Amino acid sequence: MHKTRVAVVRGGPSAEYEISLQTGGVVLQNLPESYQGVDILIDRSGGWYRGGEKVLPYQALVNTDIVFNALHGEYGEDGKIQRDLEGLGLPYTGANVIGAALSMNKVLAKECLKNSGIKTPRGVELGISDDISERLFAIFEKFPLPAVVKPASSGSSLGVTFAQSFDDIERGVRKAFLYSPRVLVEEYIHGTEGTVGIIENFRDEALYTLAPIEIIPTESPIFDYDGKYKGRAMQFSPSRFLKSDNARVEATAKAVHRALGLRHYSRTDLIITPEGQIYVLEVNALPALAPESSFDRSLKTGNIELKEFIDHVLSLALERD
Repeated sequence: MHKTRVAVVRGGPSAEYEISLQTGGVVLQNLPESYQGVDILIDRSGGWYRGGEKVLPYQALVNTDIVFNALHGEYGEDGKIQRDLEGLGLPYTGANVIGAALSMNKVLAKECLKNSGIKTPRGVELGISDDISERLFAIFEKFPLPAVVKPASSGSSLGVTFAQSFDDIERGVRKAFLYSPRVLVEEYIHGTEGTVGIIENFRDEALYTLAPIEIIPTESPIFDYDGKYKGRAMQFSPSRFLKSDNARVEATAKAVHRALGLRHYSRTDLIITPEGQIYVLEVNALPALAPESSFDRSLKTGNIELKEFIDHVLSLALERD
């Protein structure tokens, strides 16, 4: 029986290298019988490996039928590998060039969501070439504290700081510049935080929402990298949201997926204020599938096996042709 050859591309040059390795490993371990996995590793310096052997980039994907994009962050989630795969004519999973580039740029994504009537926290953008001291004083004078400082183009909440003072903002901005040449300082929204996964054309729904998961931070008021991947935040599943709130956050996640032109699957992090306002905090066009990640927990809550999810996503990508 002919098996569809799936190039699982993982690793990459971003700070999310380790998470990408885990996502790719999960995909390789859970490919259904009708697929043959080909392990494609991109190392931190951009070197390509196929089945453990170093090859030239154009050789890595020879004789494969489809790419499962397991990369996160730079190159994998910003439209670059999508552009390269489009040039090769290879179908691939996840967001396309425009959707990936738009969702990865938090400034553009906020503007797009705003134009679609979706609330996001008020924010101020800084560039690495700006007069940082002057800009920070202006922000401190006019911006309410506490605030959240984050890279404008990075995922997995890397480089994010909860700031309660001017010194916190300054340290947070310098930290965020390690991950991105643009930085966002956003107002901190008080409320109940949660995350919602989306799968396209699943269980007879055009946009199927996974059960929302409420996030209860324990050591930090924000759901940062350590909380997502090092167990520093409690995640409760199924959600403790009220049923009425579930419907609203699910509708918001669907609206985000549509507004940014995302594809196949996505995840939206949001917060509900005590007054009932919903604000979108982050959008992930390629959610991590690492064990106990938010998306993994959501799949388990919906009694969706990884093999079923992976098969479905690959089928969506193959339908392109």
